[in-house]
Amino acid sequence: MNTTGLILFLSLLITLLTGVQEKKDYLEESETEYEERMQWFIDAKYGMFIHFGLYSQLGGVWKNDTIDGYAEWIQARADIVAQEYTMLTHTFNPKDFDANKIVSLAKKAGMKYIIITTKHHEGFCLWDSKYTNFDVANTPFKRDILAELSKACRANGIRFGTYYSIIDWHHESQQRNATGENWWTRWGHVQMKVGQKSQYIKYMKHQIKELVENYDTDILWFDGDWVDWWSNDTGVDLYNYIRGLKPNIIINNRVAKRHLFKKDFGTPEQEHLKEKVDYEWEACYTLNKSWGFKLNDHKWKSPETVYNKMKEINSNGGNLLLNIGPDGNGNVPSKSVEILIEVGNMLNK
Repeated sequence: MNTTGLILFLSLLITLLTGVQEKKDYLEESETEYEERMQWFIDAKYGMFIHFGLYSQLGGVWKNDTIDGYAEWIQARADIVAQEYTMLTHTFNPKDFDANKIVSLAKKAGMKYIIITTKHHEGFCLWDSKYTNFDVANTPFKRDILAELSKACRANGIRFGTYYSIIDWHHESQQRNATGENWWTRWGHVQMKVGQKSQYIKYMKHQIKELVENYDTDILWFDGDWVDWWSNDTGVDLYNYIRGLKPNIIINNRVAKRHLFKKDFGTPEQEHLKEKVDYEWEACYTLNKSWGFKLNDHKWKSPETVYNKMKEINSNGGNLLLNIGPDGNGNVPSKSVEILIEVGNMLNK
């Protein structure tokens, strides 16, 4: 073989080896590798969920009408077109948002990790993303919420996690399902435009890479996997892509189809398992009824209720992820603070 041929052969070999490395199946990790990666999460037992976005400033009210259901679904419930909803960026200014204060609250409550909704179904991003203008940098607030919160978490020994919605009511690839019979079938099952899925997945991967590389997120918490255009195989591909960026990251099962996929942990919502299972899991609950801030939601769980739920969840091998919904100014409702502090006191005893 001459020099030119050798060079071509080596180039081909490098290309093949690189391709193999890029397509590594992280689901084939050993049980020992999985347990080592998951150990801090298993030991944590208790975390804080934060639902925060453009919807927070509305408090569940649209044009003087109180809208039923979860506050973060107000765009769907009130059937607000994306162009009109986007105008909320002009008034988003949570001047009282204090990452250190929130992390301090989590720590006093006994929580070991925090997960914040970096992009909920509305598509608005709480960080300055290179891939959209529909983000916090293009509001009167301008501050990078994720930078502040991740920094505060690191300084206080709290693990930092990021929620990311698979569906996106703002992105050009998706459209409201005009044939839907109600708010859920119109918005919950938002349609993917023909030929746009690959473009949107590329967008997702770009943004997820930002979350991993810019904020060193420890957990990626997905949602919205129920739409029919999101397949289990697509989710597994995304799972492997993320593990390739940061092999020790933890990802919830909603990255794929939650009824089929249990890696890295299961995610029952507003309920919990009553017995032990052969996979890791985390139950997420609200402190009142809504995830996002809602002005008229005063149905708070008592500290005793939260404490007892946590004990039952933990005894069956699960974690409790308990939600707070800061208001439009960035303040955590005083009742949330009161409950969390009392639960922390109960845990200390």
